[in-house]
Amino acid sequence: SNQINRMFSGGENSELLERASSLGVKYYQMSFVDIFGVQRSKLVPASRADEMVGAGGAGFAGFAVHLKMSPTQGDLLAKPDMSTLKVLPWNREVAWLACDLYWCEKEFIASPRNTLRRVLSKLKQNYGLDLKVGIECEFALINRSGDGLADAFDTQKKSCYDAHALMRQYDLITNIVQAIDELGFGPYQCDHEDANGQFEINFDFDHALTTADNIIFFKYLVRSLAEQYGLRATFMPKFSSQLTGNGCHAHLSLHDAESGDNIVSSNEINKNEPSLSAQASQFLAGILDQSPALSAIACPTINSYKRIYASSTISGATWSPNVISWGGNNRTLMCRIPDDKRFEIRLADMACNQYLYPAALCAAGIHGLDNNLSLPLAAPDGCNMYDPHDDQARAIRTIAPTLPRNLRSALDNLDSSIPLRKYLTDDLVDAFLHLQKQHCDDFDSHISPWELEKYLDV
Repeated sequence: SNQINRMFSGGENSELLERASSLGVKYYQMSFVDIFGVQRSKLVPASRADEMVGAGGAGFAGFAVHLKMSPTQGDLLAKPDMSTLKVLPWNREVAWLACDLYWCEKEFIASPRNTLRRVLSKLKQNYGLDLKVGIECEFALINRSGDGLADAFDTQKKSCYDAHALMRQYDLITNIVQAIDELGFGPYQCDHEDANGQFEINFDFDHALTTADNIIFFKYLVRSLAEQYGLRATFMPKFSSQLTGNGCHAHLSLHDAESGDNIVSSNEINKNEPSLSAQASQFLAGILDQSPALSAIACPTINSYKRIYASSTISGATWSPNVISWGGNNRTLMCRIPDDKRFEIRLADMACNQYLYPAALCAAGIHGLDNNLSLPLAAPDGCNMYDPHDDQARAIRTIAPTLPRNLRSALDNLDSSIPLRKYLTDDLVDAFLHLQKQHCDDFDSHISPWELEKYLDV
């Protein structure tokens, strides 16, 4: 259409051609993720990129992916964001671009990336704040068939930081680190995590949208490089009933949009609980208030709740919360305040949509700011929420709400959340609920090995 053509006119098409020439790129991979967080893309020859731009973007049939569209509706157009351009480290003839989705000459409301941009804009417009995010990315290396770990010698019960297990995967792990370092992610440490076969790679925090783009690409990169080593990388929340699951711990900080100053701390000394600024306190209170609804987006699979409500693992801890709690530098809480610059939300797993999750956190935070919400009582220092015999933890559990026990319960909470519907939009929430309830129905229709074992001779 003429309107979209004008939006694409001039800069983008000439820049695509110039960048392709300077980088030696033969193809552009136009990419977006659907509501389930599945990455979708098309390859566009660099020589034809100007035609794609002139047509308004790369065309996709929305019904073919998880976006709750009808086959009678026309094409979605994926408009590339040039700031996200990344040459694939494993195939330098291809450059990847994150795209925003348009439909009928307007932004597509139920697009996860569009949703995140929209909510971040509200935070900036209404409160003059920017949200920055850092994610701890956990994944496991398994064999190609998916029925065993990649490393048969990785068997320690307390396997966290296992030096030998880390170094046996040295080539792959350092290949990943080098790749994201060259892309400007700023990796600063990597380790063997709590579960056998599990690893974590940390890189610098950034603006929430930049971090989301980077995590989407990181998952793509890790899977692709693992395949080159004859392995398979899984981000499944609970890939073994005996092992710790793949968490997605999010470190959030609020910044003045003009100065860039971090405004999380109140700079006051409080012996009873972490000292947060009024805005940071209200933002976090909104997240805690909406946690039952947030769970549907943070923990979006049937499998997710086997991580949240896991019994103790081989290592002795699940490292995942099931009580809505907060306090100081305490990893047994849902939210910990490790220092005066950030707060960590330990709710999500790595199956979450990396655009929708920060969008939902931001929406809940805005809800807290809108309503001047106050934080509940902080958990005392040393309170161990994993210990059923800890008196302090038992006291917190008597007053603090718990997280939903399963995905259907989480979806019901999201359905009834007025604040999340307000900022994520009814279009997005209703599409998410529709697709997830179909997902639950599909699961319910299958007979599991557990059922056969328990009921075959009933």
